[in-house]
Parts: sequence; structure tokens; C-alpha cells
Amino acid sequence: MQQVSGRPRLIQALFDAFSLPDLRRRLLFTIGMLVVFRFIAHVPLPGVDPQALQEIFERNQLLGMLDLFSGGAMRNFSIAAMGVYPYITASIVMQLLVPVVPKLRALSQEGESGRRRVNQFTHWLTIPLAALQGYAQLALMRSQGAVAAAGALPTLAVIVSMTAGTVFLVWLGELITERGIGNGVSIIIFGGIVASLPEMVGRAGIAGTQNLVGLIVFGIVGLVTVALIVIFTEGHRRIPVQYARTAFRGARMYRQTGSTHIPLRVNTAGMIPLIFAMSLMIFPGTLATYFASPAGQDPNFANTLMTWFNPSTPLPVGLFYWVLYFVMVVAFTFFYTMVIFEQMDLGRTLQRQGGFIPGVRPGKPTIDYLSKVISGITWGGALFLAFVAVLPFLVREVSDVGVLTLSSTGILIVVGVALDTMKQVEAQLTMRRYEGFLK
Repeated sequence: MQQVSGRPRLIQALFDAFSLPDLRRRLLFTIGMLVVFRFIAHVPLPGVDPQALQEIFERNQLLGMLDLFSGGAMRNFSIAAMGVYPYITASIVMQLLVPVVPKLRALSQEGESGRRRVNQFTHWLTIPLAALQGYAQLALMRSQGAVAAAGALPTLAVIVSMTAGTVFLVWLGELITERGIGNGVSIIIFGGIVASLPEMVGRAGIAGTQNLVGLIVFGIVGLVTVALIVIFTEGHRRIPVQYARTAFRGARMYRQTGSTHIPLRVNTAGMIPLIFAMSLMIFPGTLATYFASPAGQDPNFANTLMTWFNPSTPLPVGLFYWVLYFVMVVAFTFFYTMVIFEQMDLGRTLQRQGGFIPGVRPGKPTIDYLSKVISGITWGGALFLAFVAVLPFLVREVSDVGVLTLSSTGILIVVGVALDTMKQVEAQLTMRRYEGFLK
């Protein structure tokens, strides 16, 4: 595993980007779309009781996880309260269906047009999922007294508004991807987490007056987590590749050789498995809120399900949530990494380009060798992501600072998106300097 250094160089790339008009426009466009997102996140829905809403979020950490994807919009119960979570859920469903359904698998292999078609299906699926989740959130808030009860028409208007808010955020994300810098949906989530940091720090200060030692422990763990995230995000294994080509110049034949390497990342899947696993862990508890017995009545199975899938449930019952979360992150890491590896089709690409790995025969032996290598190094990335997933539980037990138990996931997303965006900025700079050199 090799770590790539040069963070100051990437930071310098950001400053250099503002000296180029094209990149400056892209960066300013991205910032402008984030400003629009934050404006939308503060447009409230009608009938909301802010005081009751704040009390709900203080005692329910499951809603805190949902709020992570909405970038704080759910805490205000605005029209963007669901964030891009329904789109992420739709993406998960399509990722699972593409390898299983033959027509979708064939469509995904048709190049750019096929991928656009699959993406279109994902957008269509987002709308009904957003409507269902919007109704679930509205029913939950009404059951907790945070939103006033209303008739069918106002309920329909709220659901349509929330669905439109999600679709609008997905559109903003795609605009950022097309005209800005970085992955738009990830940057939307990134912007929401960063915007919620001041409030989190304020709550941490309140907690620190009561548990200063625990807060110090949490701060140290946070710094170590950031360092580990950078190491595992940048870590990769280099696979040497030799090229042998035959070139004809006039009547003579020349053999040209060269060498390079394939950088196989330790964490190829990035932060996606963590988001996938969190999305599925949220779903049962959210669904159970429909059928749970109100407070004061005998609990039913839905109440038990809410207890199992609540990250704040104390031990020993709460251990079920974190163990299942750990296992799901590991499983999703391997699944998503293999999906990416198959889409890259490295073995056949090398064979078409006349490349080969020294000591490995071209064709299927090369594919098997690369699969074995990436499976081995993915264990490191999978276990690291799973450790980050359960870190809130570990820190809570050690430091007893409950207000910050969701920060490890946020740190991973923030650091991962920041590194990826900075690399894209640097790549854009390199490309333009190369074009300028050719001119």
C-alpha cells in the first residue's frame, strides 16, 4: 500500500484554478449552486412547530442520520427535508438490479447511451420513493406533535413540495457535475454537513462544560480519524504493466516497449458503501414509525423494530444495530468494488492495448490475477470503512459525548469529497497546462 503525499500541492491547485477563467467559472458556479441549496434548506413547510421539532432531534438520533443527508434541512423541516436521500436509495436499487436483470445488464454495457438510460430509470424511481418517504416523515412529525394535523389536500401539497425539493436538489447536483467541479450529489451532501458544523461545535461546547475529558478524547479520536481517512483514501497498490508494440516504418519493422503501472486503490468504493449501508439501516426504523403504538400503549413489533434500528439504543440491545451496520458496510464495500472493477474491464483493456503484467499470461489469467489482488487489498478498505461506521458507538461508550455521535460518517464524507474535488481541480489544471504547452 502506497500513500500519495502532496496535500499542499492540491491546496495550491485551488488557488491556481482561480487564475484561469474557465476553472474560475466552474468553481464559482459550484459555490453558487451550494448557496441556492442552503437557501432552499431554510424554506419551511407550513404548520411546523420549531420548538417541538428541536426537542425531537435532541432525543432521536435516527432523525439525526436522516438529517445528515438533507444537510440540516430536515431539522428545519423545509421543502428540502429529504435531501438527496431518495435518489441515493433509487441508485442503490438500480445498482442491485443491473447485475441481476439481463435487460438492464445489457443496457449498461451499451456505452454512454446505455448508462444514460439507466440513469433515467434511476430518476423515475426517485419520484415515488421521494413521495413515500415524504409521507413517512410527515406522519412521523405529526405523531410527535411537531407538525399540525391537516386534511388531505394540505397533506398532498406538503408531499408534492417535499418531492419537488428532492428532485430540485438532484437537478442542482447534476448541474454541478456538468458545469462545476466534482460529483454534484456528493457536494450537496458535503455542503450540508459543513453548514451544520457550527451548530455541532456549539453543542460540543455545551457538552464540554459537563464532560471536558470526554470531549478531549473525542477531539483526539477525530484527528486520528481524519489522518486514517486520508491514508486509506490515498493508499493504493501499483501493478506493473509492460507494453510491447510492433511498428512499421517503411519496409522495416520495429518493436517498441515501455512500462507503466495500474494503481489499484485500497478503498476503491470510496464513501458509497457507508452511504448505502446507512440508507438501508435507516429504512426499517423509518417504516416502523407507521405501525408503532403511541407512547403510553403496549408496544408492538414495530416498536421493537424501532428499538433495534435506533443507534442510540443502549447495550445490550443496541449492539444489534452496530454489528449489523459493520457487516453491511463490509459487504457493500466488496460489492461496489467488484461492480467498479467489472466496469473497468482492465484485463481485456490491457490485452487490446498490447499490455501485460510480467509473469502473468494475458486474457483470463490476468483477469483472475487482478481480481485476486483487488479482493485482497479491499479487505483493508472494507474493514476501515466498517470501523469508521461503528466509531460513533465506540466513542460514545468511551467519552460519553452523545451529541457528536454522528460525526465520523460526516468526517468521512467531508474528507472524501474534499480530496476528490481537489484532485479534479488539479487534473483540470494539468490538462490546461498541457494544452497550453502544445500550443
